[in-house]
Amino acid sequence: MRAMVWLVLLATLLLWSGNWIIARAVRDDIAPGIATAGRLVVVLLILLPFTFSGLKKKFGQLQGKPVLLAIGFFGGGLHLAFQWLGLHYTTATSATLYLSTAPIFILLLARPLLGERISLRQWAGVAVSFCGVALIGTQGRLFSGASLASFNVGDALALASMAFWGAYTVLLRMRRDALDMAEFLAVLCAMGLVTLLPWAAYEAFHGMQVDLSARGTVAVLYSAVGSLLLAGAGWAYVVKRLGAARAGVTMHLMPGIAVLLSMIFLDEYPGWYHGAGIALILAGVALSSWRAAR
Repeated sequence: MRAMVWLVLLATLLLWSGNWIIARAVRDDIAPGIATAGRLVVVLLILLPFTFSGLKKKFGQLQGKPVLLAIGFFGGGLHLAFQWLGLHYTTATSATLYLSTAPIFILLLARPLLGERISLRQWAGVAVSFCGVALIGTQGRLFSGASLASFNVGDALALASMAFWGAYTVLLRMRRDALDMAEFLAVLCAMGLVTLLPWAAYEAFHGMQVDLSARGTVAVLYSAVGSLLLAGAGWAYVVKRLGAARAGVTMHLMPGIAVLLSMIFLDEYPGWYHGAGIALILAGVALSSWRAAR
């Protein structure tokens, strides 16, 4: 049984990491807003036959609808759309390293949204992590005269994607609804789809790649079924058996997995600044988490 848990964990991390590789590989095959909207439509088509009756009964009595709207706005569509857009301009190697900044954004956003205090040690951890971010985003030119001007726009978009993920995670703590997991995912995808409609319409009217190629179709199906549904179910299975703390630590394996996949499938190889940058990010995460661990 323990071996099964670890196999499911490995499969889950591979599915999530692979989403960045897929998005980078098909960046010229489909526009990012259309791709993200298509992913949400696929998930809704799968979930609604099983959740529609339950949602119809519960929706009128739902508590915390503004929180659900905010969750859908940040986590339902914008997170993945910014990820896919960023991968038009930066490598998957660079973008995936920002996955480890999620705890930093959660820490920063918990202050205004949940009223949690940030200690001086945690602020120091934030500063160290963002030094690592700057080192990666400037491709090692952190201390040159034009370091900020050289920050890659794709890296900035990938970083914004993780900020949205941080907001989504903090808002999850504020949920007060009675939806089960399938119903919540359906609501999340529906709200995310509404959020993305103006983005997708802009892409359609400005001549961006709207028609799905075979590669684009496979990418959208992978992102919907593999990255969202299967990986989501696998993560729930793992957390239930390992606990949230032990499972959460394994998330830091994802950048390494994604970099390895980038080397195999995209022929992208990390530079020295990738290694130094992720070392600083992880050191900052460890420093900012130390107080809570104690």
